[in-house]
Amino acid sequence: GLRAKSSIVEDGIMVQILPEMLASIKEAMKSMTDYVIECGPVDTATSDEVVELRWVDNYRNFNIGVKSYLDGTS
Repeated sequence: GLRAKSSIVEDGIMVQILPEMLASIKEAMKSMTDYVIECGPVDTATSDEVVELRWVDNYRNFNIGVKSYLDGTS
């Protein structure tokens, strides 16, 4: 009964989706286009949560010095 479900896990996010949506995400990644995942019940017009997969400029120094809060590794 859900379109998708998101959960916060460790130091990231987990999004559970249907196989059909996974195929759409794969196509969006191949074509390098943004993709929006609306989470919540199928039978409602509004979403409980929205997860956006967004392409940004390639900035190689973005994560330099960032460490995990869990294990302290890069």
